[in-house]
Amino acid sequence: MREFLEYIAKQLVDNPDSVQISEEEKDNKVIFKVKVGQPDVGKIIGKQGRTAQSIRVLLSAVAAKQGKRAILEVED
Repeated sequence: MREFLEYIAKQLVDNPDSVQISEEEKDNKVIFKVKVGQPDVGKIIGKQGRTAQSIRVLLSAVAAKQGKRAILEVED
């Protein structure tokens, strides 16, 4: 899941080297915290949060295959 999220995030931003993903696992949930450079935060979130929501849907589908729940948090 982490590699999948990292690939998507790096494709969206202008500076792929600034993408940092931390992962925290609690019970049956995996919390991914994506940190990007300040100019790229808007690209990850998108208009009205649509891009972030789309990433969450894709991440949830990948997590469901593994029997887990995934949560995405975008940090600046």
